[in-house]
Amino acid sequence: MRAAVIRQARPDDASAVAGVHVRSFRVAFAGVVPQDYLDAMDPSRKESGWRAGIAETQWPQSGVLVAETEAGIVGFAGFGPSQETSSIAEIGSLYTLPEVWGTGVGKQLMLVTLTTLGQADYAQATLWVLEANQRARRFYESVGWHADGAVVEDATGGVALDKLRYRRALGRPGRGRCRQHLGKPVDP
Repeated sequence: MRAAVIRQARPDDASAVAGVHVRSFRVAFAGVVPQDYLDAMDPSRKESGWRAGIAETQWPQSGVLVAETEAGIVGFAGFGPSQETSSIAEIGSLYTLPEVWGTGVGKQLMLVTLTTLGQADYAQATLWVLEANQRARRFYESVGWHADGAVVEDATGGVALDKLRYRRALGRPGRGRCRQHLGKPVDP
């Protein structure tokens, strides 16, 4: 697989983003979230929400990035100001299709997201991850994130699950490890 191109999402990407969201969520949370909840997820019901979210972006403070290969959109990341403090960024979602897990596409997407957040003058960022999602936690830790001790209860699918807040400092553009270029392929 060639390197992915990471670019800002457009409203007409909403269907593909919703599809990636549902397929990835179903695989990532099988055995964690009730199967009937996973089976009921429908990309067509998520599409309008993604279309509106993408259209309402305030780039680079908030937005959605997509990872695109010759196969189409294979991942996305959504971000904006933290709900707790607007001076801190929050990555609200980062999903890739299971077919590209372990290929470097997720890391590429994360690095471009971090660069974008640095360009928006955020000094740090947070994200929330289910405690039971060991794959995601290992991934986040491998790219510099760490649990900061905050825990909330999530009731996705009617089951109480703990979510951990992860945090990391952001480099400024041109400095540090977050030096990726939007819209250009980067070798994994």
